[in-house]
Amino acid sequence: MNFERVAIESVGFTLPPDVVSSSDIENSLSPVYERLRLPAGRLELMSGIHQRRFWPSGTPISVPSSRSARLALEASNIDSADIGCLIHASVCRDYLEPATACRVHAELGLSASCWVYDLSNACLGLLNGMVQIATLIETGAIRAGIVVGTESARNLVESTVASLVSDKTLTRQTIKPSFASLTIGSGSCAILLADRRLSQTDNRLLSCAARAECQHHTLCQSETDQAGSQMQPLMQTDSEQLLHAGVSVGVRTFDQLLATGTTRDQFDASVCHQVGSTHRKMMLEALQMPEQHDFTTYSWLGNTGSVALPTTLAMGLCSGAIKPASNVALLGIGSGINSVMMATRWQHPIVAGELDENARSNLQLSQPAAT
Repeated sequence: MNFERVAIESVGFTLPPDVVSSSDIENSLSPVYERLRLPAGRLELMSGIHQRRFWPSGTPISVPSSRSARLALEASNIDSADIGCLIHASVCRDYLEPATACRVHAELGLSASCWVYDLSNACLGLLNGMVQIATLIETGAIRAGIVVGTESARNLVESTVASLVSDKTLTRQTIKPSFASLTIGSGSCAILLADRRLSQTDNRLLSCAARAECQHHTLCQSETDQAGSQMQPLMQTDSEQLLHAGVSVGVRTFDQLLATGTTRDQFDASVCHQVGSTHRKMMLEALQMPEQHDFTTYSWLGNTGSVALPTTLAMGLCSGAIKPASNVALLGIGSGINSVMMATRWQHPIVAGELDENARSNLQLSQPAAT
């Protein structure tokens, strides 16, 4: 799918304040590590993730979402009256109903004629939301829209740790499906898209491709459908099969993206879904994309689900690692297995959000993208 009328006008992000290291999690798992004789440092060694962030306990999902969306809106030159669609697209949400987007809509004071709804598709939610808003803009149905989401990992990680510590039957083999849950982090991000006739930046969403190979839907599953910052799910992930199947689906999706008229050598930089070091290396090798052109945050933000890729894009843009006038490939993969990939061009990036000292330090250490 190609787009002629769609600008990515601004990106807003909110980072959680509580930093939790992989060694902190391993300390909580010390009875399990001792019994199974697992070496300290295993979590970071296998994932490349040395820390992640959590929201303070009890933080409603809509609070950081409203902040991120407001940051994106206020940083842009778009009038709130022109926002014709608001999508809340993270896995986490305040309630099963009403849509979390309703509270964000109320907090922002958007028009009553605005489309307002939740969308959920694992790690692809925000990218799917971008495509839906872009399609509405391309057809002339709306002038601008915002997709936003917030992921909260605290209760998933803490529930996983509690479950592992209490399970005296665990073996080195049976603990493996819980490993991915310990790499999850929290975050919030919003993307504002607009008709190019409203845009002051002309940052372009050029094209996108999507693929669904859902015979793999059992490889990563949560227990039940739960909502809110207090949800306490347990995840079971066949990480090895998911890795190889995901890379294969990604290759076929990227081929579809190239078929829209883009070539590999036109991309100055790339941003993958932020799972971990092994996934990134295998994916980029399979796509024949250079690692030195890829920007990452997984090492210090963990896997933040649906907000991982857009937040990493925001970090790359606001740090200057991804330069103005760059063509950037957005390489999204989510459980299911689904994939969404995009070709974008950034003329004058607008990114709004606050970086604390820890974030600034980690950005300086992040892999730089190509100039």
